[in-house]
Amino acid sequence: MRNSNGQSLKEIIQDLLHAYRLRGKLNEVRLIGSWEKVMGKTISMRTTELFIRDKTLFIRVISSPLKQELHYSRRNVIKMLNDEAGEEVINNIVIL
Repeated sequence: MRNSNGQSLKEIIQDLLHAYRLRGKLNEVRLIGSWEKVMGKTISMRTTELFIRDKTLFIRVISSPLKQELHYSRRNVIKMLNDEAGEEVINNIVIL
């Protein structure tokens, strides 16, 4: 159903997300939710904590070799996650 000015419900929701500055937070939640899809089950199972603060993704892993591998491939991980989100959500990764 369309309202009188011809905007679709999707457009109205997008306008509200922009007006209330919630789009960035929604993208962060989606990105964290897609961690297993992007990185795979093996890495996801060894990840104990994952959060975003100021466009920086903080990752806590339980495997030292995985920590080192993620450190070396940070740029690739950032690109894959941002591609999944459809826009730049993160620009740095800190591995704990």
